[in-house]
Amino acid sequence: MNILVIGSGGREHTFCWKLSQSTHCKNLFAAPGNAGTAKIATNLDIAVTDFEKIKTAVLQNQIDLVIVGPEAPLVAGIHDYFLQDERLKNIPVIGPQKAAANLEGSKEFAKEFMSRHQIPTARYASFTKQTIEAGCRFLETMYPPYVLKADGLAAGKGVLIIQDLKEAQSALREMLVEKKFGAASAKVVVEEFLSGIELSCFVLTDGTSGLILPMAKDYKRIGEGDTGLNTGGMGAISPVPFADEIFTKKIHDRIVAPTLQGLKKDQLPYKGFIFIGLINVNGDPYVIEYNVRMGDPETEAVLPRITNDWGVLMMATAQGTLHEHQIAIDPRAATTIMAVSGGYPEAYEKGKIINGLAAVEDAVVFHAGTRLEGNQVVSDGGRVLAVTALGDNMDLALKKAYQEIEKISFDKMYYRKDLGKDLL
Repeated sequence: MNILVIGSGGREHTFCWKLSQSTHCKNLFAAPGNAGTAKIATNLDIAVTDFEKIKTAVLQNQIDLVIVGPEAPLVAGIHDYFLQDERLKNIPVIGPQKAAANLEGSKEFAKEFMSRHQIPTARYASFTKQTIEAGCRFLETMYPPYVLKADGLAAGKGVLIIQDLKEAQSALREMLVEKKFGAASAKVVVEEFLSGIELSCFVLTDGTSGLILPMAKDYKRIGEGDTGLNTGGMGAISPVPFADEIFTKKIHDRIVAPTLQGLKKDQLPYKGFIFIGLINVNGDPYVIEYNVRMGDPETEAVLPRITNDWGVLMMATAQGTLHEHQIAIDPRAATTIMAVSGGYPEAYEKGKIINGLAAVEDAVVFHAGTRLEGNQVVSDGGRVLAVTALGDNMDLALKKAYQEIEKISFDKMYYRKDLGKDLL
């Protein structure tokens, strides 16, 4: 079959890499893709939310299956767009319909969903410009640190964690009145801070049954020792050492099963990935957030550990036959290190020539923010490359990944050198 992957990051390159190994994939396309996808797929210069151009490309290239990588087109309703179009409605889309995509599109919607279905999460309340004084009073009932989340999509930047009450109240006003995060913070969710260690759980669902993929832990902060600004992710590790059989069963029974049942009960049509951001609080899992797609850079650590034919699993998701399949997992550990542009997550320069890619032998390089200039690969984003290595244990996988990333260079390239140390 002909498959189109929508997106341009490391997650989408990993999807393409996995699909290129599938016996069911005839022709592979990426829109818009990057320098990495260009080697294994045909890149189409189309923005992820330009549904009209996507439609034209799907029809011209006789696409049989569409896999949506990022959240923006899902929240904007790309799946619904296909279903409502006479010529597209029979082409399966992997990714939830708009109503279900609200689990990521609105923090308040997600919190209400969890509350309704008794899914463990932090205590919260949401506020608008009109209820700002009530929001300030609510903050007074909580213990520091204070967590403020922009309700809408803010490209992973809409969460503030503040120690001082007055500063938190001021930040709430800034978000609601001064629109610190634009339309995303027209509503703000204030919630209690949960103390523990985070991990990511991924579920592939066809709307009826679900398969839990390997779990991962990512590293969000730019600086070593988890310091500095939040980023889209500086690396990931899978499996998660503390996610033993008992803890994993708690995740399934208390969170995954009620989430899938809740989607059916609330009639939220869902074929695709559910990312469940979790925190381990004294041995009990709580949900921090839902995303309606795979995480990045966790995808780069999770998919290399899955030995199933990815094309088969995607079609089973589309056809509602996931219950006939099981996830086959490589027992080895996978570690992913992200190389980023100097200055990221603040201002950075693009167009830096990347050297040494061909020298990498014992790892896979997934492109996140790259493009081709002639035959030369250059940087085209804040997060540029993800280097993933497998090893018999986390230490060996990390050692290998660090050895291989040292072969790559570009001007002002930066990566964290302390991944996994918190888990030792």
